[in-house]
Amino acid sequence: MKAHTVNPQIASVTTLLFDWDGTLVDSANLGLTAFEQSFAALGVVFDHEVYRAVYSPNWYSVYEAMGLPKDKWQKADELWTQHYGEQNAELVEGAETTIAELQQKGYRLGIVSSGNAGRVTREITNVGLDSVFEVVVCHEQMENRKPHPEGLETAMRLMNRSREESCYIGDSPEDIEMGKRAGLLTVGVRSAYPTNWKLERSNPDIFIQSLSELLQHF
Repeated sequence: MKAHTVNPQIASVTTLLFDWDGTLVDSANLGLTAFEQSFAALGVVFDHEVYRAVYSPNWYSVYEAMGLPKDKWQKADELWTQHYGEQNAELVEGAETTIAELQQKGYRLGIVSSGNAGRVTREITNVGLDSVFEVVVCHEQMENRKPHPEGLETAMRLMNRSREESCYIGDSPEDIEMGKRAGLLTVGVRSAYPTNWKLERSNPDIFIQSLSELLQHF
């Protein structure tokens, strides 16, 4: 009988870096509501079809595609953060037990998100994971947004980890491109975000239907 072989790339991983929105926290519908309210406040029509087609973790590319004038982008950010904060984000199904088991197995964990640091850290605390992640890198710590690898490079530097030891788990094509550009093993996970259907074609090293499946690989 043939012996079971372990992917050497997986075997070398000691550190798992996660995207936040969509990957660990179920924020797709909350984000959509916040966008609708923000655009309404700015007097700009919100086109749902365009939103579904162009959604990206880089909100500036969304604003541009949606026809929001550039001088309103900063105000749109502020309004989105305000309206999103009026709602309660919850972890995706299976996230709590998956994270707990990964911790138990000895993996070092971190967050690399294009979200606002105040919001992301508040949500991490609200869902009871504030003692779990060694680093939380958000857009305020990046000059370049996803899919530029800067956020991952910052996290690895802060944790003193090499790219061979690290893996990035995300739910968008930009997450996978970011991970590849940083030279990391990448995991794509299904989510409720509108462009998630594009995820598999971005060719993550591992593709999973739910976060719980991560435990089959790590």
